[in-house]
Amino acid sequence: MSKRNSKGRDINGVVLLDKASGGSSNHALQQVKRLFDANKAGHTGSLDPLASGLLPICLGHATKVAQFLLDDDKRYFVRGKLGQVSNTGDSEGELVSFGSTQEVDFNSIENVLLKFIGNINQTPPMYSALKRNGTPLYKLARKGIEVERTQRPVCIHEIKFISYEEEILSLEVSCSKGTYIRTLIEDIGKSLGSGGYVIELRRIGFSHLDITQSRTYEQLLELKNIDLESLDTVILGADEMLPNIEAIYLDTEQSRDIRQGKKIQFIGFSSIQKIKLYDDNKQFIGIGESNLLSEVLPKRLFI
Repeated sequence: MSKRNSKGRDINGVVLLDKASGGSSNHALQQVKRLFDANKAGHTGSLDPLASGLLPICLGHATKVAQFLLDDDKRYFVRGKLGQVSNTGDSEGELVSFGSTQEVDFNSIENVLLKFIGNINQTPPMYSALKRNGTPLYKLARKGIEVERTQRPVCIHEIKFISYEEEILSLEVSCSKGTYIRTLIEDIGKSLGSGGYVIELRRIGFSHLDITQSRTYEQLLELKNIDLESLDTVILGADEMLPNIEAIYLDTEQSRDIRQGKKIQFIGFSSIQKIKLYDDNKQFIGIGESNLLSEVLPKRLFI
């Protein structure tokens, strides 16, 4: 599955990490990269330092398909503290205002949640990685600078009302890419007239993947302490991350041409779509794209 060189093992696939709260996604990535002694690694869909949960780590050639995962829906468990507002939208910031929760009850929460299901617009938070003239917004926010942000359309597929106890609201949220859960909790708090901010955020699903399929860093370390072969058993094929992309199997001539960057004829496609490509040995070799002329062109190949 892997070859060793001076820069690490030439190892390919995806590791489903259960990221711990308190560290950055990049820190988690570097930990996993070192643990697997991989020469190349990247992650898909960053999590805030406060957030924990499912973080797919792509190793080797799998980093080339990471971009195709970013558009997938995600699921979160979130706990929000009502009656207070933080300048960062979460518990890592400073409390800047307070509201009343006297009128907040089960019924009022259910009624408000209905307003946020479906297509909505969100204003990105100042404490985010979005950039203004090349500068991340969070760097401006740390200097006390606030700039106007354009609202962005997102889709909230489902909100499950888990509980409301002692001013703590617990929800499960299924949403599209680009959704800010901190903003969602803030907006829900505003609609309730109380304000609110995130005190716990955990990603429990990513596309077809579930948190139960992931491993913590400590669990991975236990496997590494047995041997590398045991550790490598958790690596998934890159193609397993793309269940919604149709696959085609190429013959020897087609495999050669596609590897040389040439387009090939493949009857059966008459629309523009992404396609998983398998060579004449049934090995996943990357992503292609069909056009309106029943042709398939290489998009991202592992060569």
